[in-house]
Amino acid sequence: MKELLLYVAQSLVDNPAEVTVTEREGAGETVFELHVAPGDMGKVIGRQGRIAKEIRSLLRAAAIRAGTRVSVDIVD
Repeated sequence: MKELLLYVAQSLVDNPAEVTVTEREGAGETVFELHVAPGDMGKVIGRQGRIAKEIRSLLRAAAIRAGTRVSVDIVD
C-alpha cells in the first residue's frame, strides 16, 4: 500500500524526491501520512479536493482486496 501511494504521489508532483509517506497504526486501520513539497500541495489535492479523494478511493480499493482498512492524510 505504501509503495502504491508513493508511486501515485510522485507521478503527480514536480519534485518527486520530496515526497515521503509515513505509516502508523490507528484504531483498527493503517494511516498513511503523505508529505509533499509546499509548491506541490495543490497538485496532490486538486481542484475542490478531487485528486485527493481519488487517491483515497484507490488506496481503499487496494486495501479491501488485501483485507485491511486504510486512510490517507495529506500533511503540510
